[in-house]
Amino acid sequence: MSIATRITKRLIIGRPVNSDSVGHTLLPKRLALPIFASDPLSSVAYATQEILIVLTLAGTAYLYLAPWLAAGVVVLLVTVVASYRQLVKAYPSGGGDYEVASKNLGRPAGVIVAGALLVDYVMTVAVSVSSGVDNMISAVPSLNEHRVALALGFVALLTAANLRGVREAGTAFAIPTYLFCAGILIMIATGLIRALLGDAPVSETAKYGLVAEPDHKNMATFALIFFVLRAFSSGCTALTGVEAIANGVPAFRPPKARNAQITLVAMGVLAATMFTGITALALISKVRFVEHPCDLVGFENCETEPQRTVIAQVAGAVFGKDNPAFYVILATTALILILAANTAFNGFPLLGSILAQDSNLPRQLHTRGDRLVYSNGVLALAVVAAALIWIYSADVTRLIQLYILGVFTSFTLGQTGMVRHWNRLLRSQRDPQERARIRRSRAINAAGASLTGLVLMIVTVTKFTKGAYLVVIAIPLLYALMTSINRHYSRVGRELVSDEVGLTMPSRNHVVVLVSKVHKPTLRALAFARATRPDTLTAVTVNVDDDETRALLADWERHDLPVPLTVLHSPYREVTSPVLEYVRGLRRDNPRELVSVFIPEYVVGHWWENLLHNQSALRLKGRLLFESGVMVTSVPWQLDSSRVAAERVPRAGNTARLSRSGSRTASGDDDEPAR
Repeated sequence: MSIATRITKRLIIGRPVNSDSVGHTLLPKRLALPIFASDPLSSVAYATQEILIVLTLAGTAYLYLAPWLAAGVVVLLVTVVASYRQLVKAYPSGGGDYEVASKNLGRPAGVIVAGALLVDYVMTVAVSVSSGVDNMISAVPSLNEHRVALALGFVALLTAANLRGVREAGTAFAIPTYLFCAGILIMIATGLIRALLGDAPVSETAKYGLVAEPDHKNMATFALIFFVLRAFSSGCTALTGVEAIANGVPAFRPPKARNAQITLVAMGVLAATMFTGITALALISKVRFVEHPCDLVGFENCETEPQRTVIAQVAGAVFGKDNPAFYVILATTALILILAANTAFNGFPLLGSILAQDSNLPRQLHTRGDRLVYSNGVLALAVVAAALIWIYSADVTRLIQLYILGVFTSFTLGQTGMVRHWNRLLRSQRDPQERARIRRSRAINAAGASLTGLVLMIVTVTKFTKGAYLVVIAIPLLYALMTSINRHYSRVGRELVSDEVGLTMPSRNHVVVLVSKVHKPTLRALAFARATRPDTLTAVTVNVDDDETRALLADWERHDLPVPLTVLHSPYREVTSPVLEYVRGLRRDNPRELVSVFIPEYVVGHWWENLLHNQSALRLKGRLLFESGVMVTSVPWQLDSSRVAAERVPRAGNTARLSRSGSRTASGDDDEPAR
């Protein structure tokens, strides 16, 4: 790594943190709330909007259903929060729905939950950031043409912030989250007081008429039921992110479970209050919000001018569009929506680490970076979310169709697993008071499983053709991927288990040194090979040019080297195959004996210097590694450029840090390695 790269890395993510400092990253409740609850708190900014988008498909005739749909969402939110309080207490290790489903319903159910949660976290980033940009555009419409670039830029900023560590991210996000909550509550109180005093706020779109879609006029009973269920499922976006607290329990300060439960309740109360208030004000002020702006009768320039979001229209109606409070509401809303993606940036890497520890994802996801965060998980989430934002042009309405299916899949399986957990405890528990507590918890989780299961079916049916089918495809694909990874790790583990006691030494060791010229790297490789005291030692070269081979033989005799030189002929000027055949011949003649191949290499200081040298030794090494009973040893020779690069590396730090220098190995000599 060059000096410029190291400096850039330190500026972005800060100095490395010692592993002993991991306890200092634990969060108090005041920071845990904005970190883990910013997603469900911010989702109130678009949950009402999603209900109105569906209801306005039929014009204004069915807007009377909005309060009932909102009430249903609140009941569901309260039930889910109560259910997760039981889960947090029973499973405080941070596995959340994944751990519950795995332990109580079996590994397949756990992997399905994991796949659903991974999809949910990715969609949280894409939807939250895109919605935040929407609110920025509501304040400054001229930004509309830069929608995608703004969204991708915010994803990059969030990635950098989270690579610095949980505590720093939480401190940065706490103030905007609390400002958003305070601003929304003040707006709700102001709007409701005005309505009670007879001065009800009126939105900028109240004067517009609505063009109902032909399919939604004079709906029959079945069509009406489907229509209502679709609107309800859209409003259920208010529940996204509730599970993040259960997955993030290890990040809380002790007592972890108790603090997580308190944070869950605080999140539920705030989210329900704000969602209810925004929905009430949207109906009072007669907000009109449609999927296609030109469906608003009287909306000029509908082809080019963006609609203001529902929360922007409500704020404008309550405070006035020229009032600074209007811009404060939009600024804090945009900010918390963008920062709400931080919930996923904390939950996704932690879940990925747990899955990697259980051999369901690559082990690299279980490795902490310089700042004690799971940096590989942070980067993976950022890349996938950014790709979705780019593909869907940061369009919230299109992205949100992919959103809540994964959420309710994990909700349902997690709560079902909790019911089985309580049933198992009841069979072994004899204390009457404890049995009563377990029965109460089981009833809460059973209600949660029933409601979320019902909503899961509603979401699947009503949103399938709108884009949810992609999630239906993605979750089984993730299941197949994680199953394959687990199978691979299990197979490798079985192969590596030794039934032998002690060490079994090879009967003989045959050493082969690959040479192309008699120079310093070759002489060092020969010296190191002799130092191993092998049973036989042979130098091998491949003849691809008669003149060069004769020159090599002459140099060999002139240096009077005490090692025999074997020349392998290659009529087609190919190096790898003759060496492989020679080594395989040694193995065939001595199947119980070891063959060690020494390859002289030299180390360069800059990546581009590798381009100036051939990579034949690297190719040969890659092929030899697949040969049973063959050991490959690289003998490095450091060139001056590599020594200069090594001197630039800071002396302080552990060996792992020193190994990150700018030096690189140039595989092979100037000519073919064994020619």
